[in-house]
Amino acid sequence: MRAKVRILDFYSGRYSVLINEEDAREAKLHPDDLVKLEAGKKTVYGSVVISNLVERGEIGVSRDVLELHSFSEGETVAVIPAGTPESVRYIKKKMNGSKLRKVEIEAIIRDIVDRKLRDIEISAFVTSLEINGLDMDEIAALTIAMAETGDMLDIDRKPIMDVHSIGGVPGNKTNILVVPIVAAAGLTIPKTSSRAITSAAGTADVVEVFADVSFSLDEIKRIVEKVGACLVWGGALNLAPADDITIKAERALSIDPTGLMLASIMSKKYAMGSQYVLIDIPTGKGVKVETVEQARALARDFIELGKRLGQYVEVAITYGGQPIGHTVGPALEAREALMTLMTGKGPGSLIEKATGLAGILLEMGGVAPQGMGKKMAREILESGKAWEKMKEIIEAQGGDPNIKPEEIPIGDKTYTFTAPTSGYVTAIDNRAITAIARAAGAPEDKGAGLELYVKVGEKVKEGDPLFTIHAEHEARLDQAIVLARRAEPIRIEGMVLQRIGNI
Repeated sequence: MRAKVRILDFYSGRYSVLINEEDAREAKLHPDDLVKLEAGKKTVYGSVVISNLVERGEIGVSRDVLELHSFSEGETVAVIPAGTPESVRYIKKKMNGSKLRKVEIEAIIRDIVDRKLRDIEISAFVTSLEINGLDMDEIAALTIAMAETGDMLDIDRKPIMDVHSIGGVPGNKTNILVVPIVAAAGLTIPKTSSRAITSAAGTADVVEVFADVSFSLDEIKRIVEKVGACLVWGGALNLAPADDITIKAERALSIDPTGLMLASIMSKKYAMGSQYVLIDIPTGKGVKVETVEQARALARDFIELGKRLGQYVEVAITYGGQPIGHTVGPALEAREALMTLMTGKGPGSLIEKATGLAGILLEMGGVAPQGMGKKMAREILESGKAWEKMKEIIEAQGGDPNIKPEEIPIGDKTYTFTAPTSGYVTAIDNRAITAIARAAGAPEDKGAGLELYVKVGEKVKEGDPLFTIHAEHEARLDQAIVLARRAEPIRIEGMVLQRIGNI
């Protein structure tokens, strides 16, 4: 059928094409069928929505369809049933536990990027990876396919360093210190970061508080070649675009398949031209990787994958048993990170981890002797050189280099929890801390989150403050308070843990 385009001012999130009920019946189209819209040499795919919001002879296209091609109001296009892509057969193959060939993986990724696969099929693919896993041949093929279906960055400064944390620890604003420390030493480190998937704040969410994070690839190239570094959101780029689509399915299903995580991380590094990559694997109760044995196994996978991609990869297994620093949530973390850079002083856990990771990168990049990287990183931080470099990055990314951290607004709706008894802090529940911060509104509400006053092992007296919830809205604060009372995120116990009588 041929129809005139009617532009509809909404984002469907599923590339919707609205078709009149009678037109759909004549064309034998059903809800969620895949159709091709052909206009000249351009072909765009979308999912059918049957609606009488459009007249006969019209098709309504949502704003997300227009991002694929800028159709004009009233333009005539051909609407053709697309049928089921061959890649669906490969997804079923993986669902049955079989190994996928390189060409099959490439077909799936290409169809994801071209939007030939619908959300339900993408979810089936992600679920099959969670249940049946991928071997290293499949992971390498997936990584390269994800990178090569998007744009690739070529920066005229070498070597290119990169660092990535697999996440899971609340308050992990570490890379906001690592990047300027490494760049201040003369190395090049274009850092792309994600927004939060299940956490209360991704690095991009925190940086966005004080600088722009959405740039084109050409703009990033100019920034990095000028100042040696950037801290930007990878989702604004066409780097490994299939990754951003599969992440939506992971978020909806609350899963993170290991093979897909490896490909997701390393495809972005491959596309950025990174030559030396440091992977941070936080380990401890309540994070993605709970034991050192699991962390070592994952480290070996990252290193092997790096070899197959022509990258030198090292892995740091880091302590992840409690939040890093004293803040969780975008604005609160931005304050803490910038204040630490400005003064060279801050929470021990934040400085220890940041200088440890930066030190490894300085040694990998050849600017620090083996075993001396951490000392050099601390000197760069304490001397103010890292802060000066951070100001250059902020200015290059459209922010105010003279920002005063204490003036960054945080949620003014607050509630403070206090110690119900005297004793020692024996545990802080990472998952509960994250859940409370998200209930308060983070990361969407930049000022929402938690301010923590205690660490594991510290002695507290009854009535001492443990943490304060910050929210921008009373209703979100109330939700967070209810959750915090139920979850007991901070455990306090005396030195006598149990008393067992004579039975």
